[in-house]
Amino acid sequence: MITSKIISNGILRALLTIVVVCCALYFLYKIQTVILYLCISLILCLIANPFLLFLNQRLKFKKIFATITTLLLFVFILVGFVLLFVPLIISQAENLSLLDTNLLQSQLTILEQNIENYFNIHNIDLQGILNNSNLSSKINYNFFTDFINTIINLVAGFGMGLASVFFITFFFLKDQKIFKEKAKKILPDSNEEKILNSVEKINQLLARYFIGLLVQLTVVFILYFIVLIIFGSKNAFIIAFLCALLNVIPYIGPIIATVLSAILTLISAIGTDFKTEMLPTTIYVVIGFLIVQILDNNISQPIIFSKSVKSHPLEIFLVTLISGITFGIFGMVVAIPIYTIMKVIAKEFFPNNKIVSVLTEKI
Repeated sequence: MITSKIISNGILRALLTIVVVCCALYFLYKIQTVILYLCISLILCLIANPFLLFLNQRLKFKKIFATITTLLLFVFILVGFVLLFVPLIISQAENLSLLDTNLLQSQLTILEQNIENYFNIHNIDLQGILNNSNLSSKINYNFFTDFINTIINLVAGFGMGLASVFFITFFFLKDQKIFKEKAKKILPDSNEEKILNSVEKINQLLARYFIGLLVQLTVVFILYFIVLIIFGSKNAFIIAFLCALLNVIPYIGPIIATVLSAILTLISAIGTDFKTEMLPTTIYVVIGFLIVQILDNNISQPIIFSKSVKSHPLEIFLVTLISGITFGIFGMVVAIPIYTIMKVIAKEFFPNNKIVSVLTEKI
């Protein structure tokens, strides 16, 4: 017989469960940076493991020396990546130095006079409108200071994050066997086999995914490079590399890459005639990039990603779109790996569910 005491206890348990779940979610939200560091470290471990095994088993490096060598390789790649952009920055600065500032100033002065004449012809007191609007009180004169502080904080945060990621990655690589053994002891005996199978499948699929992503970025880089070379763009290799790297961000990344290529092409062409050289070259480069993106979005990307994570291209598109709407750009970047992990876990623990069986039939 259901009594009021049983009902009240049930309500209290439900409320307590809700409070605990909310506290857990809030705690995860507060430590989201740490979780991000852990995720990046796990990805680096996944990428570094083949190289680590090669050093440890083939070249007979001790585990700690193999780990240090692997991390040094990542550091060299990062430093090389940064140094790669130094020539681009220098060349763009040189191009900007060629800009005729006197001509630009005279054009702006003419534009200002034309605006004033327009308002005077239509009997509009522009000066009075500006005075009444009191724009000076709305201008934030601390903008420059705030901008500098933001840059400093960004650099400091990036440095701290980089150091944290490398520190975590070092111990993940060095003591991964210890972590696996301890994890086995913690796992419940009833689900140990399922969890271990899930981890193994996740490692395989994510490794395939990152290899597929690398192949896709390489294809896009080569096509971008060909477009820039055809139209005689300076620093074609660096621009193509940077624009290809932006393709890590699904759908939005290629748009940013196209805009960036147009800006860099315009800056590179400073000093030439605008109508006959600057504008036509920029338009041709943009058209070339759009063609590359059409080929990538409709041919290479769906084929590579669908085969690497064993999901239908439409499935990948919908998951990426939903993640982007919900969590922004970061959600779009991590959508496919997280969705793959969820599919593997669902297949292992709920194999008889009809929806799960349909979504995971290829896994």
